[in-house]
Amino acid sequence: MGILDSLLQSAAGAAGNAGQGGGASPDALMGMVGSLLQQQGGLGGLLGTLEKAGLGDAAKSWVGTGENLPVSPDALVNALGGSGQLAQLAQGLGLDGAQVSGLLAKALPMIIDQMTPGGQLPAAQGGQGDLLQAGLKALQGSLFRS
Repeated sequence: MGILDSLLQSAAGAAGNAGQGGGASPDALMGMVGSLLQQQGGLGGLLGTLEKAGLGDAAKSWVGTGENLPVSPDALVNALGGSGQLAQLAQGLGLDGAQVSGLLAKALPMIIDQMTPGGQLPAAQGGQGDLLQAGLKALQGSLFRS
């Protein structure tokens, strides 16, 4: 079991233990990341948003081949325009905003790292939607194996 798989399983278990909607599956959590990427206009849009909010060094480290720099949940919430967007994601999973922001702060660097093999944004042949689908499909195939 990979680190991201463990993280998502732990988050799903925590959601179930909190009694807020019966828990969230790894597929639901990946859907949350997919929704966030779509709301931001894809991977490039999300990285641009993070850069404009002062998290450019961290975001670049996630794309690059070196170590991923951490980002705090609060900084991530601020970068994404406040808690409104995350509240929508949280509601869909039966989690509260603090759980979602904490999960994203831990998982997003790893997910973006996986979506950018070789330290570069992949070329989108069919647009942002295709890039997102291909990235999430690759993540699910490689990270959620039993």
